[in-house]
Amino acid sequence: MSGLIKEEKFERIGRVLPAENYTTIDPAQPVKLRIAKEGIASMDPLSVPDLMNRTVRDYPDHTAMMYKNEQKVWQRITYREYRERVHKMAKVFIKLGLDSYHTVSVLAFNSPEWFISELAAIHAGGIITGVYTTNSAESTRHVLESSRTQIVIVDDAKQMEKIHSIKDSLPHLKVVIQTLGPYAPYVKKEDGYYRWSEVEEMNTDDVEEEFKTRLENLAINRCCCLVYTSGTVGNPKGVMLSHDSLTWDSYTIGKRLDQIQCGQEVLVSFLPLSHIAAQIVDIFLVLQFACTVYFADRDAMKGTLISTLQEAKPTRMLGVPRVYEKIYEKMMAVGSQSGAVKKMISGWAKSVTLQHYLDMIEGKPTNSLQYRFVRNYLLSKVKDALGFGRIMTLVTGAAPMDPEIKKYFMSLDLPVMDAFGMSETSGAHTLTAPDSYNFSTIGKTLGGCETRIDKPDENGHGELCFRGRNVLMGYVGEEEKTRAAMDEDGWLHSGDIGYIDDQGFVYITGRIKELIITAGGENVPPVHVENLVKNELLQVSNALLVGDKRKFLTMLITLKTVVDLDSGEPKDDLTPETIAWCKGLGVEYSKLSQIIAAGPCPKVMQAIQEGIDRANKKAISNAQKIQKFALLSVDFSVPGGEFGPTLKVKRNVVLEKYKNIIEKFYA
Repeated sequence: MSGLIKEEKFERIGRVLPAENYTTIDPAQPVKLRIAKEGIASMDPLSVPDLMNRTVRDYPDHTAMMYKNEQKVWQRITYREYRERVHKMAKVFIKLGLDSYHTVSVLAFNSPEWFISELAAIHAGGIITGVYTTNSAESTRHVLESSRTQIVIVDDAKQMEKIHSIKDSLPHLKVVIQTLGPYAPYVKKEDGYYRWSEVEEMNTDDVEEEFKTRLENLAINRCCCLVYTSGTVGNPKGVMLSHDSLTWDSYTIGKRLDQIQCGQEVLVSFLPLSHIAAQIVDIFLVLQFACTVYFADRDAMKGTLISTLQEAKPTRMLGVPRVYEKIYEKMMAVGSQSGAVKKMISGWAKSVTLQHYLDMIEGKPTNSLQYRFVRNYLLSKVKDALGFGRIMTLVTGAAPMDPEIKKYFMSLDLPVMDAFGMSETSGAHTLTAPDSYNFSTIGKTLGGCETRIDKPDENGHGELCFRGRNVLMGYVGEEEKTRAAMDEDGWLHSGDIGYIDDQGFVYITGRIKELIITAGGENVPPVHVENLVKNELLQVSNALLVGDKRKFLTMLITLKTVVDLDSGEPKDDLTPETIAWCKGLGVEYSKLSQIIAAGPCPKVMQAIQEGIDRANKKAISNAQKIQKFALLSVDFSVPGGEFGPTLKVKRNVVLEKYKNIIEKFYA
């Protein structure tokens, strides 16, 4: 029976234990659930095993996962097989020494083994934690130590070596399992190092009763998942999420999506599963609505993602802004090589489609004959070429997306929706939808969730605070930080400054900790000012505002350059649109170093200054105008240290790295 969740009762495993508080720092301690009297927040709580059992009951032979084997041939796993493998691995984890409310950590690219490990850890009464594969050995050690990790899953020898180098300093760690060869010579089960194939064959008859006991003792209001924050300031914090947070939030997100249908949706998994956004969508929303998930290649972000999209033909996709930027850059490069007639037709088609959506946003009549013709006969081929022929929803999150790139995708009949959330909200808390869209909002609050503005100023701007069943239990072992994040009324203080308009749209204008207070006492939200500049200068990759305790504001500017797909480092080569922009200024440059070596180039500097001047005209006050700027010789990146793993800028790192340039501003 496709398209529906069957609501009839079935025997459930999970239960809700009595609790006195909504927060805790102990993963074994239950918390109160914020269940409403009516609406979507009044739904009965559901454990992760119950969610899996319900889906297997309704869609046992439906395809849960598609992955490529060593011969690059797609292999299928049904929902019935999925549960069988989860149960087997749960018993393996118990046999290997996983204690209740201790952790299985995963350092690996997205794969069936990742999904199975997550659900197996939870079924075994344990906790799952993802660790970024880009983490250093020392930052990995912090996560494994604070989460009391007993079993680690890695995919390749590089990650295995990372764990091997710190294993002796981790008293809780018992076992390391590698999923892919080649294997290091020390991978011997006698020493606690296993191959995935070895544990799959392990006899688990002796732990069958213990497995049943652990399932019976599962509590929906206890921790089953730890998600570590990106740690842009200090060590990452372990966000504790309950069964209820994951199962309820994934359902709520799905209900906001346009006509989501059980047993009919297809997604592609490629974003890091150590980030809550990927977990809540790829694992729990997929399980919630019996979707089929395809796994992208390990080098998806190096150019193979579109090939996977073409094969999978997804109906929904979540991507960070950089994913859409890369597709945009490729499309622009292809378009620049087209003939004059093709460019003219393409330009007309895109203008018709963009206007259709702009009219829709403004509430004007839409769906003209021209739009229907373009959609059905011209743009359908473009969407098929991108693998988006069946796409219903494209979503972006984790960072702001350039409005111009949003408009470009909209002109292809592919509007990109904004989602906003935190690790602390189990993923999304707000989301735009086709009937509630504009270019600067983060959407409207999801059903059953609450958003309010704390201490609003005269314009209604203040700190965004969130409440609901999706909000964290607490930070593991961090009493002080938990109290700082959650007030007595259960509101999570996000640290983001924003406002809510009269239609319920939520906006972010900056962060409290990043708030710049000038020497004159003016409070300046840097993100707002930076976005004004980036909206005027589309060739600017990063614009970082400077001016805390200073007499006036200044800015560090980087231009868009090509990124090394292997290392993630920015290259010296300018992107095609930056090269075209330079040509429009009357200068021929293909490399950033050429611009810098030219003085920097006066024409480029003048164009940037003119863009800043335009942005300054939109400033809220004279104190929020940029007085000086510098063009940097390299873009920000994760390897360079300016970005954390979720691509959030580390302002303190940038300020320290370029302090000599900054001091010259104020000399």
